[in-house]
Amino acid sequence: MTDFEGARLFRESWVAGVRKHFPGEPKAGYVTAWDATPEWERQAAGAVYEQVRHFLELSDGHAARLSREQKGRFVAIAWTAQMYKHFEDPKPGYVADWVALPEWQRETDADIFEAIEDAVGG
Repeated sequence: MTDFEGARLFRESWVAGVRKHFPGEPKAGYVTAWDATPEWERQAAGAVYEQVRHFLELSDGHAARLSREQKGRFVAIAWTAQMYKHFEDPKPGYVADWVALPEWQRETDADIFEAIEDAVGG
């Protein structure tokens, strides 16, 4: 999978997760289509995809034994690092610790990890 395809998989998994787990109607920015996603967000999505892919590769398939929460936490912390990379002073919600994230976001992050895992055969 190319970097572009990986970034797009991340974003599409995010949107699908938001639509599945978000209570009520999500903010428009949460479900923006790939073509309208800002460049910084595409870059961040690609970076996190690569981190998950590399993690799966390095675990030699054993990352499948992680709990859903552990998978989601991995995505969340990788995303937080990207927020610090792209913003000098990110919004608190962009860099919130796992326990402070809403349930829908934790579930979505776990979905993202599992979508990448499925795509790369992790």
